[in-house]
Amino acid sequence: MRPLLIFLHVGVCLVLIVVILLQAGRGANMGAMFGGASQTVFGAAGAGTFLTKMTAVVAILFMLTTLGLAYLGQNRTSSVVRDYAPPVERTIPVAPAPAPTPAPAPEANPTAGN
Repeated sequence: MRPLLIFLHVGVCLVLIVVILLQAGRGANMGAMFGGASQTVFGAAGAGTFLTKMTAVVAILFMLTTLGLAYLGQNRTSSVVRDYAPPVERTIPVAPAPAPTPAPAPEANPTAGN
């Protein structure tokens, strides 16, 4: 279900971009006034009403797919943050220091005691 909704959402996004870019700007009709070609491809009323309605329909589809993806995304059981386990602190075992060797006992001076 989720991959299908993602695919549909990307398609709706692309269609929305194309429909918005096809719309004429505010000054587009000024060229037709001075002898330029008029936009009669979409009928006598021009492309304004058709593209405006299509933009509204595609924008509603975009919002619905966005809400659907948000709803499906919140019910996930795993999360990057929740599943993060802090790294295990590893200590390198240190060999115990060798016991100090006892100092040699002083030799008794045999001549000092006589």
